[in-house]
Amino acid sequence: MEVANQTVVSEFLLLGLSEQPEQQPILFGLFVVMYLVTVVGNLSIILAICSDSHLHSPMYFFVANLSFADICFISTTVPKMLANIWTQNQRISYEGCLTQMHFFMTFGALDDFLLGVMAYDRYVAICQPLHYAMVMNFGICVLLLAVCWVLTNSAAFLHTFLMAGLTFCAENSIPHFFCDLTPLLSLSCSDTSTNQLMLFIVGSMVLTAPLTLIVISYVRIISAILRIPSTSGRWKAFSTCGSHLTVVSLFYGAAIGVYLCPPSTHSGGKDRIAAILYTVVTPMLNPFIYSLRNRDVKGALGKLLLTKKALSY
Repeated sequence: MEVANQTVVSEFLLLGLSEQPEQQPILFGLFVVMYLVTVVGNLSIILAICSDSHLHSPMYFFVANLSFADICFISTTVPKMLANIWTQNQRISYEGCLTQMHFFMTFGALDDFLLGVMAYDRYVAICQPLHYAMVMNFGICVLLLAVCWVLTNSAAFLHTFLMAGLTFCAENSIPHFFCDLTPLLSLSCSDTSTNQLMLFIVGSMVLTAPLTLIVISYVRIISAILRIPSTSGRWKAFSTCGSHLTVVSLFYGAAIGVYLCPPSTHSGGKDRIAAILYTVVTPMLNPFIYSLRNRDVKGALGKLLLTKKALSY
C-alpha cells in the first residue's frame, strides 16, 4: 500500500511497562517513590553545594551539574508515565513525543558526558595533585561544561530533525513508557536506514568517548591507589571507586545494549528493563554514590537543615 493512501499518525499510544490493570497501582506507587527520592536527593545535593563555600571546587561543580541533569533526565519520562497510569490515558501527541525524545536524549547524553568529565577530574586530583588547581581551574570547568552542553544538544537536534522527516502510518502503539528512538524507528513506514546509521555513529561517539575516558582515568587511578602504603587507605579508595564504577556499569551497559546492538536483538521487555536502569535507577543512585557518602557533603546538608529549622522558629 502506498504511504500516501495511509492515515498519517498524529498521536502515539505509550503502552507503558505493563498492560495488566492490577499491576498499575503497584507501578504507580513504586515510580512515585523513586521519582521523589531522585528529585529530593539531587536537589538537596545542589542546595548543599551552592550554600557551602567549602564545596565550591571543581569536583562539586560537576556533581551539582550531574544532579541537575539527573533531575531533568528522570523528569522527561517518569511524570508522563505516572500521568498516563493515573488518568488511564496512554495518548501522547506527535509533537509531544518528539519533544520528549529530544530532551530525553539531551539530558541522557549530558549525564553520559558529565560522568566522563568527573572521572577525568578525579584522575587529575589523585594522579597529578600538584597541577590540579592549574589544570582544573574555573575557566576550564566552565569550558568543559559548555562543550558537554553543545555536544549533547547537537546530537539530540540531529536525531530529532531526522525523526521529524519520517512518516508514521497506521501503527501508533509504542511498547514502552516513553518516546525512545528505537521503538519509534520500528513504527515508521519510511526508509529509516539514515536514522539507523546516524544512531549507530552518533551513539557510538556519545557513549564510547566518555566511557573510554572513564576507563583510562580509573586505570590510572587504581594504579595510583595500589601504591598507597596504608591498607586501610587502599580499601577506602577501592570502595569509593567500586561504587562509582557500579553506577557507570549500570548506565553504560544498559544504554549500549539498547542503542548500539542490532535491531534484530531488541525485545520490548528487555529494552524496557534496560531503560529503567539508566533512566530511573542510575539518577536515583547518583546522590548516594557521588555525594551522600562524602563527609563534606553530609556536613553541608546538616548545616542546611539546621539553618532551615532555625528559620522556621
